[in-house]
Amino acid sequence: MASELRGIHHVSALTADLNRNLPFYTRDLGMRLVKRSVNQDDPSCYHLFYADAQGSPGTDLTFFEVPRLARLEPGTGSISGVGLRIADETSFPFWRERLKNIGVAVGEAVRMGSWRVLPFRDFEGQRLMLVADLGAGVRGGVPRTAGDVPLRHAIRGLGPIFLTVARLEHTAHVLTEVLGFHPAGSYPSEAVGQRDVEVFATGEGGAGAEIHVAERTDLPRERLGRGGVHHLALRVVDDEAERAWLARLEAAHIRTSGIIDRHYFRSIYFRDRGGILFELATDGPGFAIDEAEDHLGEKLALPPFLEPRRREIEAQLRPWPD
Repeated sequence: MASELRGIHHVSALTADLNRNLPFYTRDLGMRLVKRSVNQDDPSCYHLFYADAQGSPGTDLTFFEVPRLARLEPGTGSISGVGLRIADETSFPFWRERLKNIGVAVGEAVRMGSWRVLPFRDFEGQRLMLVADLGAGVRGGVPRTAGDVPLRHAIRGLGPIFLTVARLEHTAHVLTEVLGFHPAGSYPSEAVGQRDVEVFATGEGGAGAEIHVAERTDLPRERLGRGGVHHLALRVVDDEAERAWLARLEAAHIRTSGIIDRHYFRSIYFRDRGGILFELATDGPGFAIDEAEDHLGEKLALPPFLEPRRREIEAQLRPWPD
């Protein structure tokens, strides 16, 4: 029997501009670049992992860089918001002023279910929100202390993830009947025209283990582009549990990728009927498998199967920013 999922593992998004993406997430948001690698399915593109100080599972916001990528056209079948956990809402004034000063579109603090959040968008329109989580439920990560973001305001990991779908029943079925999430309430939201947003939780619950789903029958299907999110990964404890999850998905007649070795974790990918691309990713072995923890993200890291092609891959990547 598959063990309970632990919460959010990582979220992978799309950018068209490495030169702006890197300083925004490391300098402006204060996250740590814990792995500089490539898209293993298309090694002509960078794959960047921003996380806490240690690259802990549940803290990774990753980006595939695809130059000249068209802009996102929002709609259904989408991962439409990403929460970033901070200690509490006393940090909102600091972040609101900081984001405004760098020209970022930032809204007013609002309540979404159990959480107070401060919504904002990055330079490509990536839909983000700082979540005051008060440490409840699944533990956050270890805040990065480098840079000029004070420790008390630092980002501590991923918070609730928001989905927008055309039919709630399809995604709710996968979350509850297949992935073992449980309903954890609902709330009205002005952002979705006063319709209820349904909340689903897993593991210890809390901000790092919730998925919020809004049904929108008035929107077209999303066309993914820069400023959008490619997929959502959920935490599996180890390789044995990963095999059990594969068997469970197959028993539910869900088409999957099978288990793929991503070097830093093992992954299973599948898409639900609503269009959401899910990944089940193991907590280990982690990012320190090929770099010392003190030097994570400093050099281009390639999985073993791509290492023989290093010179070719480095030649086709755009130059790394100084």
